[in-house]
Amino acid sequence: MKSITKNWVYLIAFLLITTAGFSQDKETKLEDKEKWELVEMQGTITEINKETREISIIGSKGELHTVTAGEEVERFDDIEVGDVITFDFYKYMKAEFRNPTEEELENPLVIVTEEAKAPADLKPGAALGAIVQAVVTIQVINLPFMYVNIEGPNGNFTTIHMKDKELIQKLHVGQVVILTYAEAMAITLEKVE
Repeated sequence: MKSITKNWVYLIAFLLITTAGFSQDKETKLEDKEKWELVEMQGTITEINKETREISIIGSKGELHTVTAGEEVERFDDIEVGDVITFDFYKYMKAEFRNPTEEELENPLVIVTEEAKAPADLKPGAALGAIVQAVVTIQVINLPFMYVNIEGPNGNFTTIHMKDKELIQKLHVGQVVILTYAEAMAITLEKVE
């Protein structure tokens, strides 16, 4: 009986080590991805921080975004939770599909630079907030609409629209990703009547 129990322990240990190794290999085989995008969408305001001008919005397809209304956004004080709005903002992202380092786990949100400018081929006025590096977690994978919702270390959400079907199928809910991104700065924000 002791030998059977011992064999089971070895088998379980082997399976755990093999599974952990496979899981790590699967994540490390994904190439880093980098992109700039202009996001134009409509959504419902779920939360507003008047002090920081941050607005949390859920889109019509379930996309989640926390954006900062830039100074050029007029009538910011007129919006309320529950309002349906249209908004445009630029977003820069670089995703690294690897396990975070100990240092990254201790400091999951680091400001890389205080401000950034979009490349010259984007519209003028595409100023961005700080570029930050964060340890984020995938919360939702929506294959039909090809997007992933992620949660940052401060509980903020953003949606990443994907074009690479092969890549999105390799991701999983709960997966940790190292994301370098420019904080979203809304360049337009209009109430929908």
